Amino acid sequence: MEGHHRHHHHQQQQHLQQQQQPVSVNVEADRFPQWSVQETKDFLMIRAELDQSFMETKRNKLLWEVISTRMREKGYNRSAEQCKCKWKNLFTRYKGCGTVDAETVRQQFPFYDELQAIFTARMQSVLCSESEGGGATGSKKKAAQAHLSSDEDDDTEENEYSFRKKKKGKTGGGSSSKSGSINIKEMLEDFMRQQLQMEMQWREALESRENERRMKEMEWRQTMEALENERIIMERRWREREEQRRIREEARAEKRDALITALLNKLRREDQM
Repeated sequence: MEGHHRHHHHQQQQHLQQQQQPVSVNVEADRFPQWSVQETKDFLMIRAELDQSFMETKRNKLLWEVISTRMREKGYNRSAEQCKCKWKNLFTRYKGCGTVDAETVRQQFPFYDELQAIFTARMQSVLCSESEGGGATGSKKKAAQAHLSSDEDDDTEENEYSFRKKKKGKTGGGSSSKSGSINIKEMLEDFMRQQLQMEMQWREALESRENERRMKEMEWRQTMEALENERIIMERRWREREEQRRIREEARAEKRDALITALLNKLRREDQM
């Protein structure tokens, strides 16, 4: 009796599992719908508007909730965790584009310009804060806030990318304020060097494509000129042949008319005789 009861209970569990399995699959499929291009652009626009808040707060979990709420206002059903994961994925792809020329980057990663604008605005904000905050003391405060702008779920990779030079300069002691200011300048110089390098690569690629286009256009023009010259020569030869043919036809016609006239005159003379 006890064995029969166990067997019956095991069959009930299997039946419940079979009923619940498709439901869990559907829930999993509905939980992570694919991000569209427009949705990602709207998300990056909201994230850009709140970037300063991310830089100034120690725990940003609430900010991701704000982003999730604003996404829902735009008609997108995204949780705070989904928004955070999407940002990490986009940032990882952006960071991997550092050594690729701008044209190729925009073809492979369509959201590069949006992320570039966010980090450029962040750099400008750091520079303005340094100039307005009284030099090294303000720089140290800003660097500390930037370094602590992650929540307890560890979102520091983004800030380490933007402020990695500052961490090397924190050696402690009475010179930390001065070294923080120096590291900000080094970080800005490194950022500007990267921008100049990318711009130079983009210009070189543009000049190379322009030269290639000019060479192809020149070859095309030369080919078309050669074809045009050949056409003119062939047309001139045809006209010469036509002129010669016309001269021959006129000569034949004159001979024929002369012969006919001579025959008629001969016939008239014979009739008169």
